[in-house]
Amino acid sequence: MTYSFMMCGVDEAGRGPVMGPLVVCAVFVEDDAALKDLGVKDSKKLTPKAREKLYDRIIETIDDYHLEIASAAEIDEMMATKSLNTIELEMFARSVSKRPVSSIYADCPDVNESRFSSQLSLLTGGEYVIGKHKADDTYPVVSAASILAKVTRDRMIDDIADRFGMDIGSGYPSDRKTMGFIENWIRKNGSSPPDVRNSWEPVKKLLMVSKNTRITDW
Repeated sequence: MTYSFMMCGVDEAGRGPVMGPLVVCAVFVEDDAALKDLGVKDSKKLTPKAREKLYDRIIETIDDYHLEIASAAEIDEMMATKSLNTIELEMFARSVSKRPVSSIYADCPDVNESRFSSQLSLLTGGEYVIGKHKADDTYPVVSAASILAKVTRDRMIDDIADRFGMDIGSGYPSDRKTMGFIENWIRKNGSSPPDVRNSWEPVKKLLMVSKNTRITDW
């Protein structure tokens, strides 16, 4: 059997939003020099336009990539028995296991980097794993994964907005447009709109208010 010296970088987009999917991306390369030349960085430090431009160049540059996507409904179902960290860990493991690799670099969602690295290594068969906070700003292969995940999620949010026929914002609880949309929907329908994470506390609170309030009280 030929041993692969492919490296893998993995990151997510959409961990915290109340609306839309969680997207995990694993990027596979034999060498990250070309990604360094592209100037990839943490997707949060790039404008949407810059991310879109880099997306196409990254796809052309890397050897392979894989996306794992969990919808809002799937997240709600998993959250009944698992923590968000566990959900993300398992999605990371599935995505990086799509190709044999010699090393894995991951943006760590856990406060304990060593614990997360050990768990990911165990789930992926003992590969060399480095799980670090801000890995998407340190390792180009993780930066590339961050950008692909973010652009994929943004496009999916745009698709969701198109289905509703209105701007729903970014999907994050800090976004007034998103929370206003959800609140208005619950007020009119008595339930949350599709693509909303009902297991998230801000949504739970709105649903609780709806159950205990007459529509004329809003």
